[in-house]
Amino acid sequence: MKRFILFASASLVIVTALAGCALAGDRISIIATIFAPYDFARVIAGDRADVAMLISPGAESHSFEPAPQDIITIMSSDVFIYVGGDSDSWVDRLFSSMNTEQMKIISLLECVDLVGEEIVEGMEHDRHDDHHHDGHDDDHDHHDHAEEAVFDEHVWTSPENAKLIVQRIADTLCEVDERNADFYRQNAAAYIEKLEELDAAFQSVADGSARNTIVFGDRFPFRYFADAYGLEYFAAFPGCSTETEPSARTVAFLIDKIKDEKIPVIFHIELSNERMADTISEETGAKKLLLHSCHNITRDDFQKGLGYLDLMTRNVEALREALH
Repeated sequence: MKRFILFASASLVIVTALAGCALAGDRISIIATIFAPYDFARVIAGDRADVAMLISPGAESHSFEPAPQDIITIMSSDVFIYVGGDSDSWVDRLFSSMNTEQMKIISLLECVDLVGEEIVEGMEHDRHDDHHHDGHDDDHDHHDHAEEAVFDEHVWTSPENAKLIVQRIADTLCEVDERNADFYRQNAAAYIEKLEELDAAFQSVADGSARNTIVFGDRFPFRYFADAYGLEYFAAFPGCSTETEPSARTVAFLIDKIKDEKIPVIFHIELSNERMADTISEETGAKKLLLHSCHNITRDDFQKGLGYLDLMTRNVEALREALH
């Protein structure tokens, strides 16, 4: 808390100097907090804008807090894109003390229809998750408890949602930079076509599968993805859990689930320590595979220029191994 007060105080000093400077140059500045919207913006903007990701490649995004230089970066941007959930509560605190009239702000949670995180059978959960539903609802509908629900923040994991986010980013860039509006629209339309192809590839895998259950020895940031393709899932933790060490009971449940249903793959997510998945793999013989949520990316993959489509295309083949 003291750290944030220091940042907020520092930010008040720089706001006046930065006000109005973002649009003074020839290129607009776009800042995204995490990888997926950064990559969407990078593709749409092409060489007509400066696009940067706030968190460092390889960093844990859920515990991010801004440093003073991050505040300068944010306040000098024309477009700021963030998720908007509990993990980004620092954004609301930051903007509450600043004049953001010169910026366009996009919250990913405002781009799509939301569902709540859920606690499925065998899953560990934090104390703040106690109000969640136990097990899957028949129709996965959590809107009746919208005021109580902790919304799943990982909206971009569904290609259908990604299309909506891409369109919102494109519309915003067109508004901020009318000179290049046609360029942004064309790039967005071409990218949306690729997302439709990705969606069709996932749907084909799901439609022709021998099973519809996936198991994660990790957190599960794929609620929107699972809903999109009619998948059942079991995992150690919900997507935004702060827990890292599962109980022996949870590990035993996942091991039994894989053995009982003869599930061939145990998944983990990117930047995980993979210890739990390793244990489950060793006990069951299930193949350990990565299903990438595109929340963040390794420094090596970032330097290689890999994008959302590259990582999600890998996910198509990983899902095929798990379901066939």
